[in-house]
Amino acid sequence: MFYLDPLYFVFMIPAIIFVLFAQHRVKSTFQKYSQVMTNQGITGAQAAAEILRSNGIYDVQIEHIPGQLSDHYDPRSKVLRLSDSVYGSKSVAAVGVAAHECGHALQHARGYAPLAMRSAIVPVANLGSMLGPIMLIAGVIIGLTQLAWLGIIFFAAGTVFAAVTLPVEFNASSRAMAQLTTLGIFDRTEYDQGRKVLNAAALTYVAGFAAALLQLLYYISLVSGMRRSD
Repeated sequence: MFYLDPLYFVFMIPAIIFVLFAQHRVKSTFQKYSQVMTNQGITGAQAAAEILRSNGIYDVQIEHIPGQLSDHYDPRSKVLRLSDSVYGSKSVAAVGVAAHECGHALQHARGYAPLAMRSAIVPVANLGSMLGPIMLIAGVIIGLTQLAWLGIIFFAAGTVFAAVTLPVEFNASSRAMAQLTTLGIFDRTEYDQGRKVLNAAALTYVAGFAAALLQLLYYISLVSGMRRSD
């Protein structure tokens, strides 16, 4: 079976190491700066409210959700959801993460094209992640190259989603840091610390894209080999 193919591990072991490193980096960096309180003494939720209000955004709700680093902005319902470690915390890490999620709300309000593109891709990417591997496995097992290639096309939607996510996340962080500086929420030292938190978080998206791309390349290599063996 192809999932025991040694070539799979050649492609995926570097990706797995990168993903694990990125996850460790974001957790350790967030934990470090969760111990550093901001000079302004405002919470993540208060910082988010100030950023939204200063940009004339009054139709986005801020909600408290359980968990750690489960923060996200939902453009469909216009809700900014902040986790336990961010919502009520006055740390540099919490305020930085809250501002990042506000960056997505600003993107939505300003009609940022990559965000709209990512939202449009979500249903296709979800479908592709479910059907793609099934079609690919079936094609390999029964030796039907056309079905395997179709599976790759479906799976590739997830890779495209991961690629589009990168500019969306980088731009949200840039907007966040600009707001924190403009509104005087962060001083110069806090800016540098907050940037480290958001850079570590961005690394997880880079790692996710690298893993998706390498897996796609492996699948392409596998199916290409089927054609040569026909």
